[in-house]
Amino acid sequence: MPDRGGGPSGPRMRVGRPSRRVRTLLMTLGVLAVLAMAFVMFAGFWTDWLWYRSVNYSSVFTTTLWTKIGLFFVFGLLMAVAVGVNIWLAHRLRPPLSAMSMEQQSLDRYRMGVAPYKKWILLGITSLVGLIAGASAAGQWRTWLMWVNGVAFNQKDPQFHLDVSFYAFDLPWYRFMLGFGFAAAILSLIAAALTHYLYGGLRVTSPGARATAAATGHLSVLLGIFVALKAVAYWLDRYGLAVKSSDFKATGNWTGLRYVDANAYLPAKTILFCIAVICALLFFATLWRRTWQLPVIGFGLMVLSAILIGGLYPAIVQKFQVQPNEQAKEAPYVEKNLKATRDAYGINGTEVKEYAGASTTKDKAKLRDDADGAASIRLLDPNVVSPTFQQLQQVRNYYAFPSNLDVDRYSKDGKDQDTVIGLRELNLQGIPKSNWINNHFRYTHGFGVVAAKGTNADAEGRPEFTEYDLPSKGDLGEYQQRIYYGEKTSQYSIVGGPQKEIDYSDDTGEKTTSYKGKSGVNLSNPVNRAAYAVAFSEPQILYSGAIGEGSRILYNRTPKERVEAVAPWLTIDGDAYPAVVGDKIEWIVDAYTTTNGYPYASRTTLGDTTADSLTAANNQRAVVAQQNQVNYIRNSVKATVDAYTGKVTLYEWDTKDPVLKTWKKAFPGTVQPKSDIPQALMDHLRYPQDLFKVQRELLTRYHVKDAETFLSGSEVWQVPDDPTNKSGNAVPPYYLSMKMPGEQSQAFSLTTTLTPNGRDNLSAFVSVNAEAGTSDYGKINVLKLPTGRTVDGPKRVQSQFNSEPSIAESIRLLRGGDSEVEYGNLLTVPLDGGLLYVEPVYVKGGGLKYPLLRKVLVTYGGATAFEDTLEEALNKVFGADGSTAEPPDESETNPPPASSDPTVQKALDDAQKAFEQGQEALKKGDWEAYGTAQKDLEDALERAEDAQAAADKSAGSSGKPSGSGDKKTEESGKPSSSPSSSPSSKNPDSS
Repeated sequence: MPDRGGGPSGPRMRVGRPSRRVRTLLMTLGVLAVLAMAFVMFAGFWTDWLWYRSVNYSSVFTTTLWTKIGLFFVFGLLMAVAVGVNIWLAHRLRPPLSAMSMEQQSLDRYRMGVAPYKKWILLGITSLVGLIAGASAAGQWRTWLMWVNGVAFNQKDPQFHLDVSFYAFDLPWYRFMLGFGFAAAILSLIAAALTHYLYGGLRVTSPGARATAAATGHLSVLLGIFVALKAVAYWLDRYGLAVKSSDFKATGNWTGLRYVDANAYLPAKTILFCIAVICALLFFATLWRRTWQLPVIGFGLMVLSAILIGGLYPAIVQKFQVQPNEQAKEAPYVEKNLKATRDAYGINGTEVKEYAGASTTKDKAKLRDDADGAASIRLLDPNVVSPTFQQLQQVRNYYAFPSNLDVDRYSKDGKDQDTVIGLRELNLQGIPKSNWINNHFRYTHGFGVVAAKGTNADAEGRPEFTEYDLPSKGDLGEYQQRIYYGEKTSQYSIVGGPQKEIDYSDDTGEKTTSYKGKSGVNLSNPVNRAAYAVAFSEPQILYSGAIGEGSRILYNRTPKERVEAVAPWLTIDGDAYPAVVGDKIEWIVDAYTTTNGYPYASRTTLGDTTADSLTAANNQRAVVAQQNQVNYIRNSVKATVDAYTGKVTLYEWDTKDPVLKTWKKAFPGTVQPKSDIPQALMDHLRYPQDLFKVQRELLTRYHVKDAETFLSGSEVWQVPDDPTNKSGNAVPPYYLSMKMPGEQSQAFSLTTTLTPNGRDNLSAFVSVNAEAGTSDYGKINVLKLPTGRTVDGPKRVQSQFNSEPSIAESIRLLRGGDSEVEYGNLLTVPLDGGLLYVEPVYVKGGGLKYPLLRKVLVTYGGATAFEDTLEEALNKVFGADGSTAEPPDESETNPPPASSDPTVQKALDDAQKAFEQGQEALKKGDWEAYGTAQKDLEDALERAEDAQAAADKSAGSSGKPSGSGDKKTEESGKPSSSPSSSPSSKNPDSS
């Protein structure tokens, strides 16, 4: 019969199994895919191992790895066993099948569905929870190592009289164990309850008993374990009160027990512990009683007690006992907090001295002589002059300097000199042609040090370089100048092979070199090449002809990265700095040991306290551990990174720090003793900025030692905003060689100012001896200004600079054309009871696009000078040049000078009015009105200048003098138009 269905005629086609060749191909592809994934995972592990071995810190890698593996398997296995045993036990205790209710009939389908796969389901569930628990436990490797290796602080907390190590090392591990126990109990309870329900041990809608006796006993034991763990939690919470953070309106952030904690929460936790133990025993008793009546009543009592005893009772104590007499109640606990916080942050030895804030010497000649010895005033601001270094010493576009240079000390002819220093590092953005070979083989390193005197500039305002040119030459002698490791060196390089590297260029052309160091990982091994090709996602590493015998790959090349990698238990300072040590360049990195478990010591967030106007302005200087909250910190380690070999060396610095001793036990042999620090390196070690920033922030509140003053808040200070820019961020501390009152000689110091909370006058001047190797290293001195009268702080001093009519006019002239004025660091120096402020002023513009030092602002005792050099400014302030910069008398306003020209007179009247309005706005703190007044003042002075110039021209053409206009203009505080007073007369580039 003919086919009428429209389908294919003939026999029906059947789809057969794939041919053997296809099956073999698919299997091969599957195996290859598995091998590829395995090799990707292996590549990450193998390259890490090779890197740690290359820097001789393989013990750090193995200790960390085996600790993580051990924690993963132990806690993963414990969690898997806990959940698996309870599922198996619930299945074993299932009741025999009986008459099916509707509920059981619906569940029977699920039972039948899982029956063939019970073992696999059990294995899958236990494996999943085990993997999650193991991964979580592996992340606690630091907590485990600190618990196992903890060293005693030999200091006891004032409440429980336990060693501080219990809170720093033991309590965190106990809390992790408790959290793990809660997780295991809850997961086991959920798994057991679901299994009992699936197999009929628990019933929700069926008539009769809701649970079998076996299910009741099993689940009651698990609930009893959970409640017992809660009892342990209540007990540990008692000790947790000593490190508990809370908001305290009198002081802000607070750590430790307060009155309500010691007299309400502490007894409440003890009572709740007892109730929880009884409740747990009631749950365990259901193994015999087979009823939940008593345990449920006990559990309800525990919940009610937690609300009443743990919540309501402390609130009543706070409301009716503490608040009516807060200072008396809290004073004993505040004293404990004061002592613990000062100890934990290393500020307990701070000396606070009263300081007059005004000169006691009338002999200005003596003051002028004293000013020279009070400090080596650093006019070269390392945060301003980087573009100058770049323009004058970059030499080639593929070199660059960091945006923030560093301050160090170098000795010449037996005398230390504050020096601004920077390295000529590699800048890939400036290479002639960017490609893989150029980026990673030819341009591999920077070259040379550039340094300049911190206290001087030449006649044109340029730095006086002490190390300069390419190759570098100068006062630093012979040293290895190639820089393979630096702050700007973030990419990997492959060196030492057949491909030559660009060394540097001079008048004769490019010089090439080949890396001779032993740093990096050898790529001669094809397995290593394949691993790095995968790890860096760069297949050319596997087959490139530029890689051959002797090729080595360098990576993790910034000093911060290298120290963090070899010492992951340290917190790294945000600013590494270079130094020429002997015949090599070393990066010096300050590193800290921290904990947040110091009882009664208030916590601080490192990222907040180490931020300032420099960290906000650019990404070059980083903040420390952005979200890391600590309440104990020590600069325990000084690390060095060789700029050529990349060798990392960790030196013990704080020999008494128990946290460092703990980590040394965990990682033996990684930290070298302090006695191994060579003298050449010791000469360049300094007190770290970030630690000082943390300490100054704490000193704003913890400079007082009595609880009454602390609670009143009358002595709270603040770190002032940087007055030299508009970022609104904190002023950075400054390195400066200076002599504190009572000292005989200058010392390299780190200094800062503090102001009253919410005000701009000065509260204190703080300095720390930053000169390593001296007996006073790390000693913090606080000069406390009187509260009975106003002493100008940095912001007010800067405002006075800006509002002085003669200075304002000079600044306007400096800004002529397309020039820009940039203020340098405002340095503060104590001098004979008063405070000397010095600020360099830079001009950038005209034909030059880098800042040059043009003027120096100096003020002392209200007298202000704005001169070409520091010496001239000091002479004027102290009257050593025959003239005296008298302080302004704010009690009266001088009338504007008369002028024969009505246009000039009108402009001068407007200038005087604008000046008075500005001073009034300044007193009120109305910065918007002050800015408007300054603009009006500038406009009026400009009109006066133009009108006077027109009058002079008219008088000159008639052969008559211009009258008294010039003289009166000078008397009014406005500079004359004579060349000697014009800021641009000596420096044509400034206008």
